[in-house]
Amino acid sequence: MTSFVEKASFAQLCLTLCAFDLTLLGDITWALPMEEQDYYLQEIINRDHYYSFPDPEEEYSPFTEQPREEETEPPLETEEPQRFKLGKKELKMKKANKKDKSTLETPPVKNGNKKGEKNRKSNERTPDGDYERRSTYEESWESCPPLGLETLKITDFQLHASTVKRYGLGAHRARLNIQAGVNENDFYDGAWCAGRNDPYQWIEVDARRLTKFTGVITQGRNSLWLSDWVTSYKVMVSNDSHAWITVKNGSGDMIFEGNSEKEIPVLNELPVPLVARYIRINPRTWYEDGSICMRLEILGCPLPDPNNYYHRRNEMTTTDNLDFKHHNYKEMRQLMKVVNEMCPNITRIYNIGKSHQGLKLYAVEISDNPGEHEVGEPEFRYMAGAHGNEVLGRELLLLLMQFMCQEYLAGNPRIVRLIKDTRIHLLPSINPDGYEKAYEVGSELGGWSLGRWTQDGIDINNNFPDLNTLLWESEDRKRVMRKVPNHHIPIPEWYLSENATVAVETRAVIAWMEKNPFVLGGNLQGGELVVAYPYDMVRSTWKTQEHTPTPDDHVFRWLAYSYASTHRLMTDARRRVCHTEDFQKEDGTVNGASWHTVAGSINDFSYLHTNCFELSIYVGCDKYPHESELPEEWENNRESLIVFMEQVHRGIKGMVRDLHGKGIPNAIISVEGVNHDIRTASDGDYWRLLNPGEYVVTAKAEGYTAATKNCAVGYDMGATRCDFTISKTNLARIKEIMEKFGKQPISLSLRRNRQRARQRRQQYRQLSTV
Repeated sequence: MTSFVEKASFAQLCLTLCAFDLTLLGDITWALPMEEQDYYLQEIINRDHYYSFPDPEEEYSPFTEQPREEETEPPLETEEPQRFKLGKKELKMKKANKKDKSTLETPPVKNGNKKGEKNRKSNERTPDGDYERRSTYEESWESCPPLGLETLKITDFQLHASTVKRYGLGAHRARLNIQAGVNENDFYDGAWCAGRNDPYQWIEVDARRLTKFTGVITQGRNSLWLSDWVTSYKVMVSNDSHAWITVKNGSGDMIFEGNSEKEIPVLNELPVPLVARYIRINPRTWYEDGSICMRLEILGCPLPDPNNYYHRRNEMTTTDNLDFKHHNYKEMRQLMKVVNEMCPNITRIYNIGKSHQGLKLYAVEISDNPGEHEVGEPEFRYMAGAHGNEVLGRELLLLLMQFMCQEYLAGNPRIVRLIKDTRIHLLPSINPDGYEKAYEVGSELGGWSLGRWTQDGIDINNNFPDLNTLLWESEDRKRVMRKVPNHHIPIPEWYLSENATVAVETRAVIAWMEKNPFVLGGNLQGGELVVAYPYDMVRSTWKTQEHTPTPDDHVFRWLAYSYASTHRLMTDARRRVCHTEDFQKEDGTVNGASWHTVAGSINDFSYLHTNCFELSIYVGCDKYPHESELPEEWENNRESLIVFMEQVHRGIKGMVRDLHGKGIPNAIISVEGVNHDIRTASDGDYWRLLNPGEYVVTAKAEGYTAATKNCAVGYDMGATRCDFTISKTNLARIKEIMEKFGKQPISLSLRRNRQRARQRRQQYRQLSTV
């Protein structure tokens, strides 16, 4: 019979073992695969923990426990980084060395839009370091999307570093693709740079919730003059920012291969997903002639937490049933076809030309009478993708055409009215060749410029004729033989020659602009969050930034504000600037020339060569957002896209006719006090964008007497009708009568000149005979 003492000893032993097990809970949690961890238990245990920052003057180790003497790491220069093989197209996606049997293989990601998948081997090493067959590791896993360093979802307060060189190189600048200011060494530099170059530096991201981390993307410092990047690093995770676990490679710490230059992003996926709240990057080696500087993005899937009101409140969802994905060229054509089949009565697909590689530049027309210009109905256009790697505008236009089709079928009165009263053109991809390059590498790995230019290396956005210089030189001359008009300035002959450096895509867009009487347009771009209006080129030749307004500056300011003010973020004073420029002083708008001068921009050309008022709309800090970001970006821009289209109905409109009621094409419409005219379309109809107010408007045409009217523009939506009937001049009537009877009209001035010439000849003969 067991004694009471023996029972008590046995009970005490059990309690001791239970307590020991509980003390090991935190450690073995890290050893378990993510499927077996109790996420909410970890959150409860670590909820009261706080940030901890070491004294920068102290010798700091990134590890919680100092290694014993016999386990001390060898000097840094003797460490051999783990070898990786390069992927295709210089993506530098790292796989573990096949020779190292203890290395866990990582799944390849061929496209940043798609989540990489790979079935785990049943006989592989588990995270706790033992080889065994486990069915839980036989399932596939997917790479997670970016946490949002580049898109600013991760705030500055979530980024921390061991040391910083100065504020302008702080942890808040460690965002993938962030751009430095024109003047480096200021508050807006191009990376996080450590205050010291040693292997104890780190940069840390607080996800603010338990997150499944799957990978890290790094870049070097964005700089014109310096070469700074990290060549290898370690990755650590933590639940409380105190106890850190380093990602292992077998029995040792895993060394990830970093960058070999400063701009091409490098992706490293973790051997297994790790669940934690914090992730820390610990640079181990760096470019020998540079410093520890990094830009980065973290791949991670936030775990669901229905009890966290903060995250639920800030998560953006959409109720629109649209195709939220990135579409390559073939998929884009197919989507257009689907929209056309759903709404055949209001849509038409056509192309305006071909790219350098022969891809057709497809557009979709949305109108109640597609294929025809209706007299009195203004025409509007959206373009996107002049820079092939700025893809958000492309997807927004594809979403917009789906949305308008669905809402028209559903009877949405606002959309129905817009379609009936407007002829809308959507051109999603001006530079499909460049887009295919960016699409091939994916949303995070293309860098800042891959796919920006056409196949022959031309920037379409700056490839149009420079008409500003022709206009301004003409205005500056005191005596000119032939004054350049203030509108419809002709394209110079040199630009039309075959030897001119003009992209075939640019020529196609120009022909499209000349063919259709567009009134208002927006070209969607990326990399910033602002609406830029003309002029884009400075008038002073010695300046690179100078406010250069058009004669219609008041109208352009309103048009820009109409988009920015209805965007969810552009006018939010609390939002962080994308890179260096703060556009809040003008409510999310900017005069293009005061930002940076551009000669031959699409905006200036459109204004000076056609009737169309064109603006550049920069729809996001991230040029190529991850596919998971598209629903939120659609919500950010949907109302703005519609409101901006509605502005085509602001101002005056009407017809210019002769006494017989026939429309007069190419008649000039002038507004007193505004040194910029427009012209009537082929049917004699016109549209003149104006802000509310009273205007003195004049219509004139060659051979006709001018007519002037007072036209008032109200605050309600809808252009004011202002028609003109003009009669022919007496000389024009005489010409018509003479031509009708087969005789040429008599020119009095020519007759006088001939008479004077005869008199001079007679005088000469008389002098010669004397």
